[in-house]
Amino acid sequence: MKEHIGKADWEAVTRELHDKGYAIIPGVLTPQECTALTVSYSDAALYRKTISMERYRFGAGEYKYFRYPLPPLIQQVREEVYPRLAPVANSWMKALNIPRVYPLTHGELLAECKAAGQDKPTVLILQYGQGGHNTLHQDLYGDVFFPFQLVLFLSQPGQDHTGGEFVLVEQRPRAQSKAIVLQPGRGDMLIFTTNFRPVQGSKGYYRVNMKHGVSEIIDGHRHTLGIIFHDAQ
Repeated sequence: MKEHIGKADWEAVTRELHDKGYAIIPGVLTPQECTALTVSYSDAALYRKTISMERYRFGAGEYKYFRYPLPPLIQQVREEVYPRLAPVANSWMKALNIPRVYPLTHGELLAECKAAGQDKPTVLILQYGQGGHNTLHQDLYGDVFFPFQLVLFLSQPGQDHTGGEFVLVEQRPRAQSKAIVLQPGRGDMLIFTTNFRPVQGSKGYYRVNMKHGVSEIIDGHRHTLGIIFHDAQ
């Protein structure tokens, strides 16, 4: 995993984040790593909380929040990817005239979260069956939040499930919403904006809000790992 992250074309990833608000890096996890994470869904000792999406009207499915200490692979992903995204996040804040500077290491970000009373891990694993889906939302969790998050896809579309596309919806001011539908493969990593991105207009940059969700699973089962960099209250 660490080797795949290091070999990724981060200049291209940065361009895509600036241009579209998301980027896909293929093959970050091996099939064996995907299987191990999927199997670990049943290991109750790993998790601090289980959420039924139906109960909260978030959709249909279930997800579980990991507890600290995180499994080593997940900890490595957080630590390896965050420093590559922090400069992009800071450039976004500058473009939108938001007085926020993110630290360059993940440990420093977690220290800021802790000082704000946010000390619970937000990494989660999601499981969907037939009819499962996730309504459009944003993952913020507190006053301190990082503007990028990751999804690692643990199932293979067309083999493990049909349907279940990842959906981003972009809302530009005074315009109709734009839907972006993605279907990354098993082991791929999607980086996307947590809640907004800057877009350059004729009078400078303006803020475009974005939400994400998952379309209905037609059949089979779909598992994903969601990595949010900031902690929760």
